[in-house]
Amino acid sequence: MNSVKTQAFNAFDLLTEREQFLVFELIKSLAPDDIATADDIAAHDAAIEDYARGECVSHEDINWD
Repeated sequence: MNSVKTQAFNAFDLLTEREQFLVFELIKSLAPDDIATADDIAAHDAAIEDYARGECVSHEDINWD
C-alpha cells in the first residue's frame, strides 16, 4: 500500500494550479514555525531592552474581562 505522502503527492498532481496553490498555503499554515528570522530576533531584543528599562505592563494592570 502506498504511503499517505505518496498518495497526497499523486492527488496533488491532479489539481489545478490554483488548487495546488491553496493546498500549499494550507500546508504552510499547518507546519510549525520554529525558525527565528532576523525580524524575530530584533523584536525579541527590543522587548528585552524595554523590559530591562521597566517599560512593561503589569499583569495586574490588564483588564482581562
